[in-house]
Amino acid sequence: MDFQKLIESITPEIYNNLKRAVELGKWPDGSSLTAEQKKNSLQAIIAYDARHKSEEDRIGYIPPKVSKEPCSSKKGSSQDGSNNVNDEQPIKWQD
Repeated sequence: MDFQKLIESITPEIYNNLKRAVELGKWPDGSSLTAEQKKNSLQAIIAYDARHKSEEDRIGYIPPKVSKEPCSSKKGSSQDGSNNVNDEQPIKWQD
């Protein structure tokens, strides 16, 4: 069976079992995953996610950072928009 057919045959129950096995490092019967089993299980989980889930719901998704400050309000910028990088700023030491 090729990899694509294997991924298509994975049910949500099998997916959850694979995910749990990788998380715990062992199969439901208590036997440890080998390095190759872990690698293959991770590939199957990622492929299943890509086929069946939206990007935001996939394993390992990190949302992009969105700046909440407008560019003109950053420190070091004057009101005319120029950067005053040569202005001296006091050093604040933490105790």
